[in-house]
Amino acid sequence: MTTLITGASRGIGHALFTHYQNASETVIGTSRKAAPGLVTLDVTDAAGQRAFGQTLESLDLLICNAGVFPDRGQKLDDGYAPALWMDGFNTNVVGVFLTIQSLLPALRRAQGKIAIISSQMASDTKASGGSYIYRASKAAALNLGRNLATDLKSQGIAVGIYHPGWVQTDMGGTHADITEAQSANGLAARFAALSLATTGCFETWDGQAHPF
Repeated sequence: MTTLITGASRGIGHALFTHYQNASETVIGTSRKAAPGLVTLDVTDAAGQRAFGQTLESLDLLICNAGVFPDRGQKLDDGYAPALWMDGFNTNVVGVFLTIQSLLPALRRAQGKIAIISSQMASDTKASGGSYIYRASKAAALNLGRNLATDLKSQGIAVGIYHPGWVQTDMGGTHADITEAQSANGLAARFAALSLATTGCFETWDGQAHPF
């Protein structure tokens, strides 16, 4: 089994990379900046994505994890500059689409699975205000995943969208609920359970169905 994880240099992506390594599975990780043992790839670079996609013969599991949180420190009255919106959507939405698009041939050959790391903040049931760019971009990623699930089901490719939990990362902070390893272990179990019967699901790291 071959698994590819974007954004594998830190946080949840790195924990997932370690999880699959420890399971003695073939795992490929990417990072926007050069990092030991990882493929250097900017998910927003369409040409780079296409070139990388051509190097893979088949792919069993694609985990679209790369993401940014540009909202920190922004104020409603004078913050959230257009460049921040562009960066957030380019990475969190366009980057997900380009990654999937470039790897579709390899996924088709293996009838693989696609896992998109979104967030509970994508749900309109969690509209507690603030973090506008992150919330909007993760909601778009959720919508993207749901529509891809519809289009790819007939090709034997299942798509799941996941909330990784409130995790003790640079983004989540030290007071978050769970460790990176706990999130990675739970997510890996969700990915293993994903099938065409459950394609389009939006689930939490511990297996709960999340409202859209």
